[in-house]
Amino acid sequence: MKNKYYPHLASPITINGVTFKNRIFGAPMSNPEMDPDCNMRKEEIAFHENRARGGLASVAIGLGIVDAIGRSHTKEVKLYDVLSLPSLKEAAKAMHRHNCNAVMELAHGGKFGNARGHSGSEGILIGPNDEVNAAGLKVRSMTEEDIYRVAGCFGDGARLAKEAGFDMVLIHGGHGWLLGQFSSPTLNHRTDKWGGSLENRMRFTLLVIEKVREAVGPRFPIEFRMSGAEYTENGYTIEEGVEIAKMIDGKVDIIHVSAGIHEDPEVFTLTHPSMFIEHGYNVRLAAEIKKHVKTPVATLGGLNDPDMMEEILASGKADIVQIARQSICDPYFPEKAFSGNADDINRCCRCYTCFFNYLANRTYCCAFNPVIGNEMDNKYAFPPTTPKKVIVVGGGPGGMQAAITAAGRGHSVTLYEKNSELGGQLLAEQYIPFKQDMFNFAKVLKRRLEKAGVDVRLNTQLTAEQAAAENADVIITAIGAKPIVPPIPGIDNKKVVGLEALHKPVPALGQKVVVLGGGLVGCECAIYLDSLGKDVTIVEMKDDWAVDSYWMHKNAMIRAMRDRNIKIHVNTKATAVTDEGLVCETSDGKVTLKADSILLAAGMTADRAVADSFYNAAPRVFETGDCIKPGLVFNAVSIGYYRALDI
Repeated sequence: MKNKYYPHLASPITINGVTFKNRIFGAPMSNPEMDPDCNMRKEEIAFHENRARGGLASVAIGLGIVDAIGRSHTKEVKLYDVLSLPSLKEAAKAMHRHNCNAVMELAHGGKFGNARGHSGSEGILIGPNDEVNAAGLKVRSMTEEDIYRVAGCFGDGARLAKEAGFDMVLIHGGHGWLLGQFSSPTLNHRTDKWGGSLENRMRFTLLVIEKVREAVGPRFPIEFRMSGAEYTENGYTIEEGVEIAKMIDGKVDIIHVSAGIHEDPEVFTLTHPSMFIEHGYNVRLAAEIKKHVKTPVATLGGLNDPDMMEEILASGKADIVQIARQSICDPYFPEKAFSGNADDINRCCRCYTCFFNYLANRTYCCAFNPVIGNEMDNKYAFPPTTPKKVIVVGGGPGGMQAAITAAGRGHSVTLYEKNSELGGQLLAEQYIPFKQDMFNFAKVLKRRLEKAGVDVRLNTQLTAEQAAAENADVIITAIGAKPIVPPIPGIDNKKVVGLEALHKPVPALGQKVVVLGGGLVGCECAIYLDSLGKDVTIVEMKDDWAVDSYWMHKNAMIRAMRDRNIKIHVNTKATAVTDEGLVCETSDGKVTLKADSILLAAGMTADRAVADSFYNAAPRVFETGDCIKPGLVFNAVSIGYYRALDI
């Protein structure tokens, strides 16, 4: 029987004897951290199991490294070490508990194999050419003996994954990893039979596929990940991507079409699409390849909407969709979609919070999901608590999450919001096209408040005295923050407006807009206003713009701004507002930037006066969100969740 909501997406598919319960596969994600011997800890297994629990047909563990020389960082599974077996067996078993197939990615860093212990050995790195890599390490051109040895390592790694109980292996042949280094015309400069023509550049890849097939046998699925196009100057385009797919057609069981190479930081934001790029940006690559091959084709890249996924399959663009960040944002995405609860899905807003924490803090987290990175703590039900009367002051994301969590724990919860709408700072995203997924999160939280039975009081600015009179057991203050208003002459001029000016379908701003503040928020506002045809100028005191932005997101903004007319003035201090515009001090002296409107985006400050007034208004008073310190949505949601668990 077909699923009545998503008949194509929910239908099973059998790949070389292995049945996958639906068409949503978990794309490869490597481990947030490992133990000192690079074995998966229980924390990593719990992270991947959390992805499996919500209904994915498979979960792929990324970057299983097949050769010690090929390790690119310290978070990779050592598939060349038999001592990895115990933790891998436990990981496969964890997936199987949820009727989810376990997949292991096979990879080799090649010239990027600069993991700890390798960087000091001259010539230890290997790749297609003699060169010095981006980290300044010497790379030795692989000999034919090296090529056959490494191909054998891929086979050995696949054999180990199969022994551990994995149901499929995924050969990583894209993104500039070793096989991609050989297949790329920009990365492979060889003149022997392993370089030059596409046939020669693909010879190593075909050898690896052959060795993996020999290792796992004929009745074991092999998935191959490739870049449909490299998106770089002189890199191969979809036309050559089609030829690559045709060369592996019939030799593997799934052709998994991704995009790009990691050599170019901006291309990284196409491989892992940013919020400035339309959803499904890379689907066209898979759709074109599918026209030319018989092997099932998988697509991915910033997909978060089950309706879009259903259309991709129904229209024949692909046979399988894969998700990575979306499976972090809401691991229960498939279960919700297939049961008619798609409106309760957290949709990934592609903010790169997960990437930042993975690379910088050695853990995963999500702006919208407070459980991520804490799966072990949340794996089992929290102990019951005595029901209490709880008041939440403030209806931003932190306050809403706190109220939802507290109500779910059996407490009687009333939420007070001074404005006519819930959402807090997320309301500013309502009409910005690239922020729709973030605004959608506010709508999801509103629905959850309803389902949880929270008593919501809008247009009510609760004072500490009124709260104390309610005799609540617990008060959670989620007061939020207020904008920083620079103390300069003329700042009260009518042409100066706050971010609330964007809370309308058509902002009431003049044609020439100066954005006062070149941080992340100000720069995103500038991109939006430019898209409306405004003449936009950013003014920033620091020597760079968007310094508070994660590097991946900034690269995405650089790309988004490239063909726009946004002017950016750094090292520029606003000194006054006049009827003509914004007066500024620069290294070249005083200038006046003409403006019809000046958008105030100089940052936020915690509203401590109001927050402090609630001290001792109840036996227990907790704070959450921007009233502690202005920050990201992630901080507000996470603290709101855990403060409610503290009750």
